[in-house]
Amino acid sequence: MRNGRRIAFDYGDVRIGVAISDASGLLATPYGNISTQADFLSEIAALVSEYAPIYFAVGIPRHLSGAVSAKMESVESFIKALEWQFAIPVVRIDERFTTVSAARNLRDSGKSAKSAKNLIDSAAAATILEIALSQEANHEL
Repeated sequence: MRNGRRIAFDYGDVRIGVAISDASGLLATPYGNISTQADFLSEIAALVSEYAPIYFAVGIPRHLSGAVSAKMESVESFIKALEWQFAIPVVRIDERFTTVSAARNLRDSGKSAKSAKNLIDSAAAATILEIALSQEANHEL
């Protein structure tokens, strides 16, 4: 795998969950959330400046059947904004079950539902990044 950090996003209408990998591309760590009500591109620019990612991984919302969800239009707008603003490749990752998996992991680690609410989006982004890292390791990206 190439050396360098990767950044993943779990885009939502209110906030964007963020996760960042280590430089070796082995670990995905929840970073936090960015509000979509603020100038989120400048916050992402600060992350890019600090971490110099080799790609972005963005979760693509799909229904269990595999069909693209209604939220896809806003996610595609977000991806276009990333592509326009940054010269960094964007990898689309199927995000089915990422939020459910993140919620389960937070519960299993002893987080209450109330405290987990603020962590769920960045935990989902970490799951998206783990999928991307696995695909990269298997030469699927």
